[in-house]
Amino acid sequence: MASMVLVSLLITSAMPIVSAQVGQPDIIQEHWYHSYATLTLDLNEWADDYPEIVVLLSIGQTELGREIWMLQISDWSKETKEDGTKKDVVYIDGGHHGNEHLGTELAFLTAQFYIEGWSSGDNEVIEILSNVELHILIMLNADGNDFDTRWNVNQVDLNRNYDHYWNTCPTTQPGNSAFSESETLANSIYMNEVVPDADLYVTMHTGVWIMLYPWGKWPEQPSDWELFHYIRDEINGNISDIPIRNANQGLYPNCGTSRDYGYGVMGYPTFTFETDDEQFLLGTIESLSDRLSEELDVMRYLIQNVWYWRARLVFEKLEITNNQISVEVSNLGHSSTANATLNYYNYDGELLWNSENFGVNATNHSKIIIDANNLSLTNNGFWSVTYQKRVVDSAQWVEESINQSAIVIINSGSERFLPAPSLFIYLISIIGAAFAQKKKIKNQKILF
Repeated sequence: MASMVLVSLLITSAMPIVSAQVGQPDIIQEHWYHSYATLTLDLNEWADDYPEIVVLLSIGQTELGREIWMLQISDWSKETKEDGTKKDVVYIDGGHHGNEHLGTELAFLTAQFYIEGWSSGDNEVIEILSNVELHILIMLNADGNDFDTRWNVNQVDLNRNYDHYWNTCPTTQPGNSAFSESETLANSIYMNEVVPDADLYVTMHTGVWIMLYPWGKWPEQPSDWELFHYIRDEINGNISDIPIRNANQGLYPNCGTSRDYGYGVMGYPTFTFETDDEQFLLGTIESLSDRLSEELDVMRYLIQNVWYWRARLVFEKLEITNNQISVEVSNLGHSSTANATLNYYNYDGELLWNSENFGVNATNHSKIIIDANNLSLTNNGFWSVTYQKRVVDSAQWVEESINQSAIVIINSGSERFLPAPSLFIYLISIIGAAFAQKKKIKNQKILF
């Protein structure tokens, strides 16, 4: 009976589109790599069984017309976190190279962990899906997967086809131009239109057991080296001995990759997750879940702590005198920001003044003195801070209100608090929410 099922799956693997109600049996799923057909079966089954957390859609087609499936996984009954802030976004893709099957399976197992964890009532998973959106593209190069080749059908290396220093490294098969292939073009459109402000991007491959962060083109450390080094030290100290390095030094010079496009163009914190090349023959006695359990633990850590993968500024005191502002600010995140500015508005929302740029280091408490000679206060003004989530130039800009209770005016030896106008009183809760979220995620951090 098992042999008949396997023959059927092999026959249907060449079909461009499969409509399915029943996925492949677990005994096969755990010991055989997915083809396009069997993956389509499993994804449809998840979408049918768990519509409250799973959305399945196609974001385009491969060069041979196979659908490029995207899983969106979250508790969709909740549009935001409990504190009203936006959910964090994690983007994962696998299968750029059709013959790197373990990378594809790691993407599948990551989705499976959160879907089955939700089904079983796992508290860790329920908490994550209440606060995070997972966007998981398991098999980008479905044509190459079924032909068991690195390339797509046009003999292009999809992970050299992105528009970040395309074709500027010694490489083969980058394509005729950046995004010349339907697969990479669809992936880039999804990045730009659906998850432009993702808080983490992990692309999954197979070859050498290693995790790579930017850059592939240069041996120098990226702008956000503090963030990448922090993650490296936490993973190596508590979870796994997997090497975590700059891609150029850890592997070889590589350009036009989705990793460097994600960081250099989109501003995501990005990793290439390479499982080792001991891919074993189909039908091995070792299950995929056991084979990739350590890698999955690393992914759980990255997702569980995604709130920290950016700068998060909290102003504890903003003291205003006649000619200067003294600021005490904490960064709760693990990424620095180098170009923050204070903004002062009147009651109507008109910008009256903004400060010179200042920086705040990762996971740090800073005291900063800012020139305020040109500042004129009104009775109903309010304050905000504008900064980038990370140091890289492409990182997203955010503007957040400053808690009015932290603002103190000192004038001629007297000290008073700046009154908070009623129109903006609702903004006060934002900073408190940051503290609450920090405590919540810290309490659920995995201990390995």
